[in-house]
Amino acid sequence: MDTTELIDRYCLAWSDPQPAQRAVLLEQVWAAGATYTDPLAHATGSAELLAHITRVQARRPRGKVVRTSVVDIHHGIARFAWKAVDAAGATVIHGIDIAFLSADGAKIERILGFFGALEPLPPR
Repeated sequence: MDTTELIDRYCLAWSDPQPAQRAVLLEQVWAAGATYTDPLAHATGSAELLAHITRVQARRPRGKVVRTSVVDIHHGIARFAWKAVDAAGATVIHGIDIAFLSADGAKIERILGFFGALEPLPPR
């Protein structure tokens, strides 16, 4: 699977309403012991990340995470933009993730997530 498909499956793991299917999707892309960090959470391993995803989905039932940019990659590190949408398709939040890939590029070893757009510098 190429990096774009890897990232898309990762996003599907955040979006699937069925816990068992989320686990299958995440297992396909998540390395053993991989970590996930965003401004509100830190998870180590698939069990912790799945528990976090379950809590997020409880706050926005039938919501999805949708990739909104190309996947930009170099030196085993990928970045991509995304948005979380509610059941009606309205954007709840958007952000960017940085994914550190395994040496063979087959799994995600670490995700660093940021919410919202970067603030521009004030005029000088």
